[in-house]
Amino acid sequence: MDKRRHRHLITVQPGDIDELGHVNNAVYLRYLEDVARAHARRVGMPLERMRELGALPVVRRHVITYHRAATLGERLWVSTEILEAGGLRAKRHNEVRRATDEALLVEADTDWVWVDPVRGRPCNCPALLLEAFGF
Repeated sequence: MDKRRHRHLITVQPGDIDELGHVNNAVYLRYLEDVARAHARRVGMPLERMRELGALPVVRRHVITYHRAATLGERLWVSTEILEAGGLRAKRHNEVRRATDEALLVEADTDWVWVDPVRGRPCNCPALLLEAFGF
């Protein structure tokens, strides 16, 4: 198991669709957050455990490129890979691909900051978190 990578399969739901008949751009942000949370759960670090360790991930920046549209009922692979982690920050690369032909629909790079949930201030990533994600 590669602890730095995760992907899951989703089906586009009616609430994901905008007035143009395709997945709304803002919904892709939810897909990216959902895959990051699923990744954390898979390696034994759900948000509750991160809170206990004193560090929660908060998005600092998304850079997204939309290549193709997804429509109602399509099945999509949403993937994430942690490229860098340690100190105050982590970087993820994300992709959304159509399951039928692996066509790249969306790619995004996300910068995360670790935040102390009590103080609300940036903090260093705990060693146990880094180990869980293979660093």
